[in-house]
Amino acid sequence: MSDQENKKVSRRNWLGTVTTASIGTGLMAVTPNAFGAERRHTLAITGNDTGVKVYNIRDYGAKGDGKTLDTKALQAAIDACTADQGGMVLVPAGVFPIGTVELKSNVTLHIAAQGKLLGTTDGKQYYAADAIPLSGDSTLGDGNVGLLFAVKAENITIEGSGTIDGQGSQFRSPIKGVLPPAGISGAHRPYHLLFHQCTNLTVRDIYLLNSAFHSVRVIQSEFVKLEGLHIRGRVVSNNDGFHFISSKYVHVSNCDVQSQDDACALFGSCKFITITGCSFSTRWSVFRFGGGEAENITVSNCLIYEAYGCPIKMRCGPGSRFENISFSNIVMKDVTGPISIGIGLNSRPGEGDKAPGIVRNISFSGITATVVKPVRLRDVEFDSNYNPGEVFSCVTLNAMENVYMENITFNDVHITFPGGGTAEQGAVREVPKVAGEYYQMGVPPSYGLYARNVRGLILHNVSLSMASSDLRPALVFEHVEDAAVNGLNLQGDKQAESVCRFTNSTDVLMTATRVKGAAQVFLQVEGTDNHNIKIDGGDLSKAAKKLTFAAGATAQAVKLRE
Repeated sequence: MSDQENKKVSRRNWLGTVTTASIGTGLMAVTPNAFGAERRHTLAITGNDTGVKVYNIRDYGAKGDGKTLDTKALQAAIDACTADQGGMVLVPAGVFPIGTVELKSNVTLHIAAQGKLLGTTDGKQYYAADAIPLSGDSTLGDGNVGLLFAVKAENITIEGSGTIDGQGSQFRSPIKGVLPPAGISGAHRPYHLLFHQCTNLTVRDIYLLNSAFHSVRVIQSEFVKLEGLHIRGRVVSNNDGFHFISSKYVHVSNCDVQSQDDACALFGSCKFITITGCSFSTRWSVFRFGGGEAENITVSNCLIYEAYGCPIKMRCGPGSRFENISFSNIVMKDVTGPISIGIGLNSRPGEGDKAPGIVRNISFSGITATVVKPVRLRDVEFDSNYNPGEVFSCVTLNAMENVYMENITFNDVHITFPGGGTAEQGAVREVPKVAGEYYQMGVPPSYGLYARNVRGLILHNVSLSMASSDLRPALVFEHVEDAAVNGLNLQGDKQAESVCRFTNSTDVLMTATRVKGAAQVFLQVEGTDNHNIKIDGGDLSKAAKKLTFAAGATAQAVKLRE
């Protein structure tokens, strides 16, 4: 045999020469004859598995029978895991009722496909995390109670194909002033998941069902990844999906959220946020911004359906700033009030001495929306009341007094509205100066887009249509400056006063505008402070008259070239 042949070792000979330790899995060793169906041997613990051990909660006394309270067993497994420098806490198949449990650093909580953590309906089993400060009235505002919570922890993961069920319907009062069956209400109810000042947090693939309050609440945390979650909560009026407060580097992807309240709220100073590939349905808002400094945020490739509130809602009060926020490639099906941005001087408590809010560099691209009259959400056990401004809604950019929002862009946006607006609604000139909830303005005087106090507005390839007759204008500008409008398609109504109305607006360029449907007037210009409005080209032939002037406006303010 040659030297080269001597160097060759067959697979069988190699298995016979390798030690059991060298091919072990860390948990099992394989004997030389293992592939001949010989028995495997369990390795002795050598200390090399620190940080990767599995802590089955049944080994700590959990019953999983759906009746016995397993809070202590789950907490004991978590405590042991974090004390051993981390590892995996396993919730196996079974139903495990629990009260409040604290998650801790370096713990992965894995819920098996047939495993369920069931929030107990005994309100006495929940307690507040005192390290988490309250905001607002403790009886009405935000609480600090979690079914699962963590404070100042790091490297936490919650994963698996199992379920966390909060049994939230047991926390809904049957009559105002009467405690619900669980015996606690308001801010004393538990969130599904509550995190405060945590770092490196991951939640993935879990089914979060029927929270008693918000489902996922993340406060002042960084490096957060939420992916593949199915959230369904429509059993109490303020079932939020995601609720972020002053958090950074948050990434949400491939989630499905069906909520009763805000589906994805971003409050306080949220920065460096991405949300992509998700679907949302809710009675109220989907993307809800309020307070703080929200900046460097992108929302893309999302589906919004049956959202009977306002899919994109920003309320910028004194001292707040919303900047560099992008919404792209979004389909909205059966929604109301599709987009609303408001800045105002009207203050909440403590805001009176702050500077006016700032909104700038907000873009909407690739948006397709079908707006409808609101109805009751499917599979909801109670009715919702709707305000007139929700029934007759539009896209709203609403600043006031001497405050302007800046650099707002709509590109490739196509929206169909339900119609039904009256001539009286379209004739309203004094729109209430309210920047809170979008519907507090009352019925907007436009069926399509209403813009007040906007500087630097771009509309490119935008289409505003209606499913049935609406006697409000399609487009209303009040105190709009420096606007570039190109490729705008508007549907007129021959009984409406005009297709567009501009009031005290300056430096507006409209090119390649097209009017669909018969109309009396294309543009009515009102007020004494209009200047440098140019209409260049397009197809305005469906309008009997191109321009009319009222309230002191003169023809010198407009240059028309067909």
